[in-house]
Amino acid sequence: MIFSLRDIVVTAIIFICLPYIIKNPSIGVLVWSWLGYMNPHKLSWGFAYNFPFAQIVALVTLVGLIFTKEPKKIPWTRETVLLLLFSLWTILTTAAAMYHTEALREADRFWKIIFMTFIAMMVMGDKEKLQSWIWIIALSLGFYGIKGGIFTLITGGNNHVWGPEGTFIGGNNEIGLALIIAIPLLRYCQIATQNHWLKRLLLICMILCVLAIVGTQSRGAYLGIMATLFFMLKNSRHKFTLLLVVALLIPAVYLYMPASWHERMASISKFYKDGSALGRINAWWMAFYLASDRFFGGGFQCFQKASFAIYAPDPMDIHDAHSIYFEVLGEQGFLGLALFILLLLSAWRSCRWIMKKTKSKEELKWAYDMAAMVQVSLLGYMISGAFLGLAYFDLYYNLIALIVLIKVIVHRVLVGEVQIKEKVFIRTCQDP
Repeated sequence: MIFSLRDIVVTAIIFICLPYIIKNPSIGVLVWSWLGYMNPHKLSWGFAYNFPFAQIVALVTLVGLIFTKEPKKIPWTRETVLLLLFSLWTILTTAAAMYHTEALREADRFWKIIFMTFIAMMVMGDKEKLQSWIWIIALSLGFYGIKGGIFTLITGGNNHVWGPEGTFIGGNNEIGLALIIAIPLLRYCQIATQNHWLKRLLLICMILCVLAIVGTQSRGAYLGIMATLFFMLKNSRHKFTLLLVVALLIPAVYLYMPASWHERMASISKFYKDGSALGRINAWWMAFYLASDRFFGGGFQCFQKASFAIYAPDPMDIHDAHSIYFEVLGEQGFLGLALFILLLLSAWRSCRWIMKKTKSKEELKWAYDMAAMVQVSLLGYMISGAFLGLAYFDLYYNLIALIVLIKVIVHRVLVGEVQIKEKVFIRTCQDP
């Protein structure tokens, strides 16, 4: 067994945290998120690389949840109901899967994500915990944004930026999508902090994240970051400074990138001549025909050679889904896709509701900012996800949990205000 200093440090940090997780399960959610997004164990090269830290943290979090005396209640909203229905539907599609062994392996990973998402909704139900959670997610992914941005600057943008190998975000497309989601969360952290030096450091981190996204040379990520930056401007309460940064950043990055990058981005408008794009369209048609033929879809991991031989227009052009929507369509069928889209739309509407209810309330300013930036992250996922196959990415389901919890807290505050007004009115009426 190989030991390195990184292995020892990561292992020590996690095992030191375990007793605290038993006392406070919310710490378990934070550690689990750190492991899931920064993947510190994947930065080692010894025994820690494949050690099941996430499973240990999840198990200890569950133990802490059982024994802690804090209230344990799932906040039932539209989103939690739709998420539960979608998760239950995947059980049926897995039972009817075309490739049962592969489907079970992927389903096991997905169900663990959903399990921890529901636990998070049970234990992260106040402002301080939500803010801590966003900081952990944003900085964990921001770490790769900083690395990737510096790498892009050093190499002149001639080499692709990749994520940590063996993770959800290992590919260039995948790390691009993750950083798109992270930038608005970093922006929220910048708004929330009062430390001017930290604000500047977070701004640098966001700029490097943009450079890293461009450096992935992912066309889907390129479309996503453009939409995300402009929508972040729309949602931000501090538009002028952000507008100035974006106005300077976009032309500078565009001019800095090499000719090969410009040629690749220009191919977006000429997709009908691009072999990769045509391969994706072939996979999308395969998903459509498969879902039309099988009510339960093909189950997890159905984008296989045999499926293309039966359903694809070009049986020899085999590709992954490269789209969250067609990935769900092929694997979960039309009903699964409907639940998936309804969940997205419901989360979007909830963000709008939160922003509308909190815009003029000083005590809920944090909720407005948080919902506004999470909505931008959601938009990035919706747009870039149209060209990337990350339908079961844990970060998306964590965004859903964040939206649910913000909405519950805001609703609780608003109901409390109404009840106070009613009591004051009744007391006033009773006074002689």
